Amino acid sequence: MKRIIFYTNQFFGQIGGEDKAYIPPRIEDGAVGTANLFKDKVEGEIVATIICGDNYYAENIEECREFISREVERLRPDLVIAGPAFNAGRFGIACGDVCSFVNDKYGIDTITGMYIENPAVEIYKSNTYIVETGNSAASMRKAVPRMAALANKILRKEEIGLPEEEGYIPKGIRVNVFHEKTGAERALDMLVKKLKGEEYRTEIPIPVYDKVEAAKPIKDLRKAKIALLTSGGLVPYGNPDHLPAATAKFYKKYPIKDIDRFAEGSYESVHAGYDPVYANENPNRILPLDLFKELEKKGEIGSLYEFYFVTTGNSTSVADATRMGMEIAEELKEAGVDGAIMTST
Repeated sequence: MKRIIFYTNQFFGQIGGEDKAYIPPRIEDGAVGTANLFKDKVEGEIVATIICGDNYYAENIEECREFISREVERLRPDLVIAGPAFNAGRFGIACGDVCSFVNDKYGIDTITGMYIENPAVEIYKSNTYIVETGNSAASMRKAVPRMAALANKILRKEEIGLPEEEGYIPKGIRVNVFHEKTGAERALDMLVKKLKGEEYRTEIPIPVYDKVEAAKPIKDLRKAKIALLTSGGLVPYGNPDHLPAATAKFYKKYPIKDIDRFAEGSYESVHAGYDPVYANENPNRILPLDLFKELEKKGEIGSLYEFYFVTTGNSTSVADATRMGMEIAEELKEAGVDGAIMTST
């Protein structure tokens, strides 16, 4: 009987929600939580389930890897299954890292499942099989059989087909395929089908990006109300609202009406994508409130909006970023804000 280790987070491991996101890794015998959905579908025994809080894994990756190493060496699995993480960024990062780490260090096959826009996909798709899922746990019933089917092929050591055949996200590996027709002939065939309005499938998919129409210039900055935004993770010291260090799904706003600058020790950056030492020495390096207050006093801008908005932009999914942007924009429009400055990090 083939041996399988399953990895999941605090929520799908039936421990708790965000209040348990900082629990350190633990291991339970057999199938626990989501692993039970795979138990009767995979051609192997789920010998143990590793459960870890999403925030804990993101902030203690090396410690979590050490824990996983000990359990992999003790249990000697033939396969590791993680997730599925759907569009949950922090969970996706953990699943991707577990699979990539185990595969790289031990040469053990791994598989996970994610929504195509999960930020972990681009990071880990070349190091593990990532079965494409829907964007939420509502697609669990479809995700589990697809992941299990691929897992069984891996366990049987069968040749794994192309991504569109097996349902996994392309790993960026080019494979030579022999065709009866040359590339030029196939291209002309596709062109004819396109002109006739018939269905065809390109061999080189081109990414599609949203086009955003630029706003019209502000006619007179001296009469304009300006809002300040940042994706640099700048929050009041101690991070009272627990803004995630990465893969944020929400933003916060904090008052700036009665302060002239962000003071060292009163504000800090919780962003996990850069070294925050210099930012914490002078938080205005992330969001230059001091400079904009001077502009306001000199009358070079009409006024500053009384709140600033903040999130952490690293590893945030396109879907979450779009939603947050629309929510912030709606509030700014209602408040009569004419323009916004969003500093990059």
